[in-house]
Amino acid sequence: MKIHFIIINLLIVFNLQAQQNDSIPKHDTFTITSKKVNETRVINVWLPLEYGKSADSLPVLYMLDGGIQEDFPHVANTLAKLIQLKKIQPIILVGIENTQRRRDLTGETTVEEDKKIATVVGGSTQFRAFIQEELFQEINSKYKTTAKKGIIGESLAGLFVTETLLLHPEMFDFYIAFDPSLWWNDKHLVKTANEHLNHFPNKQKTFWFAGSGEKSIFKSTTKLAEILKLKNISNLNWNYSPEKKEDHSTIFRATKEKALIWTLNN
Repeated sequence: MKIHFIIINLLIVFNLQAQQNDSIPKHDTFTITSKKVNETRVINVWLPLEYGKSADSLPVLYMLDGGIQEDFPHVANTLAKLIQLKKIQPIILVGIENTQRRRDLTGETTVEEDKKIATVVGGSTQFRAFIQEELFQEINSKYKTTAKKGIIGESLAGLFVTETLLLHPEMFDFYIAFDPSLWWNDKHLVKTANEHLNHFPNKQKTFWFAGSGEKSIFKSTTKLAEILKLKNISNLNWNYSPEKKEDHSTIFRATKEKALIWTLNN
Protein backbone atom coordinates (compact mmCIF):
# COMPACT_ATOMS: atom_id res chain seq x y z
CA MET A 1 0.00 0.00 0.00
CA LYS A 2 3.00 2.35 0.21
CA ILE A 3 2.50 3.36 -3.41
CA HIS A 4 -0.90 4.80 -2.48
CA PHE A 5 0.60 7.11 0.13
CA ILE A 6 3.25 8.29 -2.35
CA ILE A 7 0.54 9.03 -4.91
CA ILE A 8 -1.54 10.98 -2.39
CA ASN A 9 1.43 13.13 -1.36
CA LEU A 10 2.43 13.78 -4.97
CA LEU A 11 -1.12 14.83 -5.78
CA ILE A 12 -1.10 17.38 -2.96
CA VAL A 13 2.10 18.92 -4.35
CA PHE A 14 0.69 18.89 -7.87
CA ASN A 15 -2.52 20.63 -6.80
CA LEU A 16 -0.62 23.38 -4.99
CA GLN A 17 1.57 23.99 -8.04
CA ALA A 18 -1.30 23.91 -10.50
CA GLN A 19 -3.36 26.28 -8.36
CA GLN A 20 -0.86 29.09 -9.01
CA ASN A 21 -2.00 29.18 -12.65
CA ASP A 22 -5.70 29.57 -11.86
CA SER A 23 -7.19 33.03 -11.54
CA ILE A 24 -9.60 33.32 -8.64
CA PRO A 25 -13.09 34.17 -9.94
CA LYS A 26 -15.59 36.36 -8.13
CA HIS A 27 -17.31 34.23 -5.51
CA ASP A 28 -19.02 34.19 -2.14
CA THR A 29 -17.41 32.77 0.98
CA PHE A 30 -19.11 32.00 4.29
CA THR A 31 -18.73 29.61 7.20
CA ILE A 32 -20.98 27.01 8.80
CA THR A 33 -20.59 25.87 12.38
CA SER A 34 -21.34 22.18 11.99
CA LYS A 35 -22.72 19.92 14.69
CA LYS A 36 -22.13 16.88 12.49
CA VAL A 37 -18.36 17.27 12.22
CA ASN A 38 -17.94 19.48 15.30
CA GLU A 39 -16.06 22.29 13.61
CA THR A 40 -16.51 25.42 11.51
CA ARG A 41 -16.35 24.80 7.76
CA VAL A 42 -15.54 27.29 5.01
CA ILE A 43 -17.80 27.23 1.95
CA ASN A 44 -17.09 28.93 -1.39
CA VAL A 45 -19.87 29.58 -3.90
CA TRP A 46 -19.47 30.56 -7.56
CA LEU A 47 -22.46 31.89 -9.47
CA PRO A 48 -22.59 32.01 -13.27
CA LEU A 49 -23.32 35.37 -14.92
CA GLU A 50 -26.77 34.09 -15.83
CA TYR A 51 -27.70 33.81 -12.16
CA GLY A 52 -27.95 37.58 -11.73
CA LYS A 53 -29.76 38.14 -15.03
CA SER A 54 -32.75 35.92 -14.36
CA ALA A 55 -35.16 34.96 -11.64
CA ASP A 56 -34.73 31.31 -12.60
CA SER A 57 -33.35 28.83 -10.09
CA LEU A 58 -30.29 26.76 -11.01
CA PRO A 59 -28.99 23.27 -10.21
CA VAL A 60 -26.01 22.93 -7.87
CA LEU A 61 -22.69 21.12 -8.22
CA TYR A 62 -21.11 20.34 -4.84
CA MET A 63 -17.34 20.13 -5.01
CA LEU A 64 -15.00 18.35 -2.63
CA ASP A 65 -11.48 19.86 -2.31
CA GLY A 66 -13.33 23.13 -2.81
CA GLY A 67 -11.00 25.63 -1.14
CA ILE A 68 -9.59 28.71 -2.87
CA GLN A 69 -6.11 27.18 -2.51
CA GLU A 70 -7.47 23.87 -3.80
CA ASP A 71 -9.37 23.11 -7.02
CA PHE A 72 -12.28 25.54 -6.62
CA PRO A 73 -10.92 28.31 -8.92
CA HIS A 74 -10.05 25.85 -11.66
CA VAL A 75 -13.45 24.17 -11.69
CA ALA A 76 -15.30 27.50 -11.49
CA ASN A 77 -13.32 28.85 -14.44
CA THR A 78 -13.95 25.65 -16.38
CA LEU A 79 -17.69 25.88 -15.78
CA ALA A 80 -17.70 29.53 -16.85
CA LYS A 81 -15.95 28.59 -20.10
CA LEU A 82 -18.29 25.70 -20.87
CA ILE A 83 -21.37 27.80 -20.11
CA GLN A 84 -20.10 30.62 -22.35
CA LEU A 85 -19.54 28.13 -25.16
CA LYS A 86 -23.06 26.77 -24.55
CA LYS A 87 -21.71 23.28 -23.97
CA ILE A 88 -23.50 23.07 -20.62
CA GLN A 89 -26.39 24.90 -18.98
CA PRO A 90 -25.70 27.40 -16.16
CA ILE A 91 -25.05 25.80 -12.78
CA ILE A 92 -24.01 26.93 -9.29
CA LEU A 93 -20.72 25.62 -7.86
CA VAL A 94 -20.39 25.02 -4.11
CA GLY A 95 -16.86 24.28 -2.90
CA ILE A 96 -16.28 22.66 0.48
CA GLU A 97 -12.89 23.64 1.85
CA ASN A 98 -10.86 20.93 3.57
CA THR A 99 -9.85 20.74 7.20
CA GLN A 100 -8.88 17.08 7.69
CA ARG A 101 -9.26 15.74 4.17
CA ARG A 102 -8.19 12.15 4.78
CA ARG A 103 -10.55 11.88 7.75
CA ASP A 104 -13.61 13.26 5.94
CA LEU A 105 -13.23 11.46 2.62
CA THR A 106 -12.54 7.92 3.82
CA GLY A 107 -14.88 5.30 5.16
CA GLU A 108 -13.98 2.80 7.87
CA THR A 109 -11.14 0.39 7.11
CA THR A 110 -9.81 -2.83 8.62
CA VAL A 111 -6.48 -2.48 6.78
CA GLU A 112 -3.77 -1.27 9.14
CA GLU A 113 -1.70 0.20 6.30
CA ASP A 114 -4.65 2.41 5.32
CA LYS A 115 -4.81 3.88 8.81
CA LYS A 116 -1.27 5.23 8.49
CA ILE A 117 -2.26 7.96 6.02
CA ALA A 118 -3.63 10.21 8.79
CA THR A 119 -4.13 10.46 12.55
CA VAL A 120 -7.87 10.00 12.04
CA VAL A 121 -9.58 8.25 9.12
CA GLY A 122 -13.04 6.82 8.52
CA GLY A 123 -15.08 10.00 8.90
CA SER A 124 -17.07 9.87 5.67
CA THR A 125 -20.37 9.10 7.42
CA GLN A 126 -20.16 12.24 9.57
CA PHE A 127 -18.96 14.38 6.65
CA ARG A 128 -21.81 13.14 4.48
CA ALA A 129 -24.26 14.02 7.26
CA PHE A 130 -22.82 17.54 7.34
CA ILE A 131 -23.45 17.93 3.61
CA GLN A 132 -26.92 16.41 3.62
CA GLU A 133 -28.33 17.77 6.87
CA GLU A 134 -26.58 21.13 7.17
CA LEU A 135 -24.98 22.34 3.93
CA PHE A 136 -27.91 21.58 1.59
CA GLN A 137 -30.26 23.62 3.76
CA GLU A 138 -27.81 26.53 3.97
CA ILE A 139 -27.28 26.68 0.21
CA ASN A 140 -30.98 26.39 -0.56
CA SER A 141 -31.76 29.23 1.85
CA LYS A 142 -29.11 31.56 0.45
CA TYR A 143 -29.45 30.95 -3.29
CA LYS A 144 -32.04 30.27 -5.99
CA THR A 145 -31.62 26.54 -6.42
CA THR A 146 -33.54 23.75 -8.10
CA ALA A 147 -33.84 20.30 -6.56
CA LYS A 148 -31.23 18.96 -9.00
CA LYS A 149 -27.75 18.58 -7.54
CA GLY A 150 -24.51 16.68 -8.10
CA ILE A 151 -21.10 16.04 -6.57
CA ILE A 152 -17.59 15.98 -8.03
CA GLY A 153 -14.25 14.78 -6.64
CA GLU A 154 -10.90 13.16 -7.43
CA SER A 155 -8.70 10.57 -5.71
CA LEU A 156 -9.93 10.21 -2.09
CA ALA A 157 -12.70 12.65 -2.99
CA GLY A 158 -13.55 10.32 -5.87
CA LEU A 159 -13.72 7.50 -3.33
CA PHE A 160 -16.22 9.57 -1.32
CA VAL A 161 -18.27 10.28 -4.44
CA THR A 162 -18.41 6.58 -5.34
CA GLU A 163 -19.17 5.54 -1.77
CA THR A 164 -22.05 8.02 -1.68
CA LEU A 165 -23.45 6.71 -4.97
CA LEU A 166 -23.42 3.12 -3.70
CA LEU A 167 -24.45 3.69 -0.08
CA HIS A 168 -26.67 6.78 -0.35
CA PRO A 169 -27.62 7.21 -4.03
CA GLU A 170 -30.62 9.34 -3.09
CA MET A 171 -28.38 12.24 -2.01
CA PHE A 172 -27.49 13.49 -5.48
CA ASP A 173 -28.80 13.30 -9.03
CA PHE A 174 -25.39 13.09 -10.69
CA TYR A 175 -21.96 11.91 -9.57
CA ILE A 176 -18.49 12.58 -11.07
CA ALA A 177 -15.40 10.71 -9.79
CA PHE A 178 -11.87 11.07 -11.16
CA ASP A 179 -9.45 8.26 -10.29
CA PRO A 180 -11.37 7.21 -7.16
CA SER A 181 -9.16 5.54 -4.54
CA LEU A 182 -11.11 2.30 -4.66
CA TRP A 183 -8.15 0.42 -3.17
CA TRP A 184 -9.30 1.73 0.24
CA ASN A 185 -10.20 -0.97 2.78
CA ASP A 186 -9.00 -3.79 0.52
CA LYS A 187 -11.30 -2.66 -2.36
CA HIS A 188 -14.34 -3.04 -0.13
CA LEU A 189 -16.55 -0.75 -2.23
CA VAL A 190 -15.87 -2.75 -5.38
CA LYS A 191 -16.35 -6.05 -3.60
CA THR A 192 -19.72 -4.98 -2.21
CA ALA A 193 -20.90 -2.93 -5.21
CA ASN A 194 -23.19 -5.63 -6.55
CA GLU A 195 -24.93 -5.94 -3.19
CA HIS A 196 -25.47 -2.18 -2.92
CA LEU A 197 -26.76 -1.97 -6.49
CA ASN A 198 -29.43 -4.54 -5.61
CA HIS A 199 -31.06 -1.79 -3.54
CA PHE A 200 -30.61 1.05 -6.01
CA PRO A 201 -33.55 3.50 -5.96
CA ASN A 202 -35.97 3.88 -8.86
CA LYS A 203 -35.14 7.55 -9.47
CA GLN A 204 -32.87 8.38 -12.42
CA LYS A 205 -29.18 8.86 -11.51
CA THR A 206 -26.08 9.70 -13.56
CA PHE A 207 -22.52 8.55 -12.86
CA TRP A 208 -19.32 9.45 -14.76
CA PHE A 209 -15.99 8.09 -13.59
CA ALA A 210 -12.47 7.71 -14.92
CA GLY A 211 -9.42 5.63 -14.08
CA SER A 212 -5.79 6.56 -14.80
CA GLY A 213 -3.02 4.17 -15.74
CA GLU A 214 -2.03 3.71 -12.06
CA LYS A 215 -2.43 -0.06 -11.75
CA SER A 216 -4.21 -0.42 -8.43
CA ILE A 217 -6.74 2.25 -9.37
CA PHE A 218 -7.25 1.20 -13.00
CA LYS A 219 -7.99 -2.38 -12.04
CA SER A 220 -10.62 -1.30 -9.54
CA THR A 221 -12.32 1.28 -11.77
CA THR A 222 -12.40 -1.21 -14.63
CA LYS A 223 -13.87 -3.86 -12.32
CA LEU A 224 -16.55 -1.43 -11.18
CA ALA A 225 -17.42 -0.71 -14.82
CA GLU A 226 -17.78 -4.46 -15.45
CA ILE A 227 -20.14 -4.77 -12.48
CA LEU A 228 -22.25 -1.85 -13.68
CA LYS A 229 -22.44 -3.32 -17.17
CA LEU A 230 -23.58 -6.72 -15.89
CA LYS A 231 -26.04 -5.15 -13.46
CA ASN A 232 -27.54 -3.01 -16.23
CA ILE A 233 -29.72 -0.81 -14.02
CA SER A 234 -32.12 0.99 -16.35
CA ASN A 235 -32.32 4.20 -14.33
CA LEU A 236 -28.55 4.51 -13.77
CA ASN A 237 -27.00 6.35 -16.69
CA TRP A 238 -23.25 5.82 -16.39
CA ASN A 239 -20.07 6.29 -18.38
CA TYR A 240 -16.60 4.94 -17.63
CA SER A 241 -13.60 6.68 -19.18
CA PRO A 242 -10.43 4.52 -19.06
CA GLU A 243 -7.49 6.92 -19.22
CA LYS A 244 -4.39 4.69 -19.25
CA LYS A 245 -2.25 7.45 -20.80
CA GLU A 246 -2.91 9.70 -17.81
CA ASP A 247 -1.42 9.35 -14.34
CA HIS A 248 -2.96 10.16 -10.98
CA SER A 249 -1.75 13.77 -11.03
CA THR A 250 -2.91 14.60 -14.57
CA ILE A 251 -6.24 12.81 -15.04
CA PHE A 252 -8.40 15.49 -13.40
CA ARG A 253 -7.35 18.36 -15.63
CA ALA A 254 -7.13 16.16 -18.70
CA THR A 255 -10.69 14.87 -18.44
CA LYS A 256 -12.72 17.40 -16.44
CA GLU A 257 -14.29 19.11 -19.47
CA LYS A 258 -15.60 15.95 -21.09
CA ALA A 259 -16.77 14.72 -17.68
CA LEU A 260 -18.80 17.87 -17.09
CA ILE A 261 -20.16 18.04 -20.64
CA TRP A 262 -21.28 14.41 -20.68
CA THR A 263 -22.73 14.44 -17.17
CA LEU A 264 -24.56 17.74 -17.31
CA ASN A 265 -26.10 16.86 -20.66
CA ASN A 266 -27.24 13.41 -19.53
